[in-house]
Amino acid sequence: MEMQVLRLDQVDQLSACRLSLMLGLNSDNDLIKRYLDFTTKLLKSGKALLSFHEEPYFWYSDTQSICAIPKVEGIDIAAFHHCDHINLNEHAFNSLSGLPGFINTAHKRILAINLQKTDQESIGFALFFDDEINAFDSNLIDLVKDYTAGFVRHIELKFNFEELNELYEQQAALNFSKTKFFSIISHDLRAPFHGLLGFSEVLAKERETLDDSSIQNIADYLYETSQSTYNLLESLLNWAMAEGGRFVYHPISFNLKQVTTIVKNILNTFALKKNIELIDHVADDIKIYADINMITSLIQNLVSNALKFTQTDGTGKVIIDAIKVADHVEITIRDTGMGMSESKIRDIFQPRITVSFRGTSGEKGAGLGLVLCKRFVDLNLGAISVTSKEGEGTVFTVTLPIAQNVAEIYAEKQVSEEKLV
Repeated sequence: MEMQVLRLDQVDQLSACRLSLMLGLNSDNDLIKRYLDFTTKLLKSGKALLSFHEEPYFWYSDTQSICAIPKVEGIDIAAFHHCDHINLNEHAFNSLSGLPGFINTAHKRILAINLQKTDQESIGFALFFDDEINAFDSNLIDLVKDYTAGFVRHIELKFNFEELNELYEQQAALNFSKTKFFSIISHDLRAPFHGLLGFSEVLAKERETLDDSSIQNIADYLYETSQSTYNLLESLLNWAMAEGGRFVYHPISFNLKQVTTIVKNILNTFALKKNIELIDHVADDIKIYADINMITSLIQNLVSNALKFTQTDGTGKVIIDAIKVADHVEITIRDTGMGMSESKIRDIFQPRITVSFRGTSGEKGAGLGLVLCKRFVDLNLGAISVTSKEGEGTVFTVTLPIAQNVAEIYAEKQVSEEKLV
């Protein structure tokens, strides 16, 4: 088997070589070249290969330069994963000795060194080979193993540093967004009180100068402003609790129809007032496993939003539906309303939203409801997405675990979390 040897400037999948790039491949501080130069000189070996399991290339050194060799299927080093090295006299030599053959390099001795982390997990291997007859000196092998252990430890530390640095940058960006977000929220909380205090003062001090119509207008304003400000404050507190992990998550198996019936009963008056048809198409036999209070709040918020942005000319509809899809239930809240632009969709679940958009009857929003919805969905091991087109309406899709498959979903989540750790 013959493979093409590439110069580093010919490598087209370099972005997939994360560890190699982190080690300064082809830079002034190339730790891969330094490792191969030192170990080949120490072993008095003419040639070497270095490979990381998750990368698409072998790095080949022949004392002149480092080249890349694309990996191919059919090269099996599984027997090597559970030992720290394989030398000429080891049982696995025959299979390993074919590995450098595809670069048409003669070799009579070969040494394979496992790149093992401190937890014994293998991240790659190094091969040293040439056409010398005598086996590699065992004392020199021990020195190379010690040097390799330090090299791998350096990789671990560098990788951990990179991971922590990424997390730091993400957290710094998140903190900046939250600071900006709370500055906006503080303004939104303060602004309504100017009107509340002003009109309250008029009622308190100038009541005798007002007719019944003026008093009714002031009362309507005070009620609507107090209600919207309370909703904003409640959403803000709920969001803060969810972000801080202080929500108590109590999942149970229940019929989704229970929730949609409650939501329809609560919001139907609002729908009738706006001349919108609110339709519940959810079947009676669909059961999910989730926190019923969170899901009720989630669906109520999504339906309320849909009603808020749907036309009041009598043609508007908001439809709640759900279907079983594999091991999940897919819930959709569809409206025939104003729709959204791509720029609005991109930021819709982010707490950095700077303004809340007015509904078709001038309703004000907190700008927090969908952020809270996203948090509730995450807590319930689900997913939420949105599709929309301006002037044609919006569809929110929520997937949640179906009741009988919860154990599997939790197992998958635990595996994913362990991989992240």
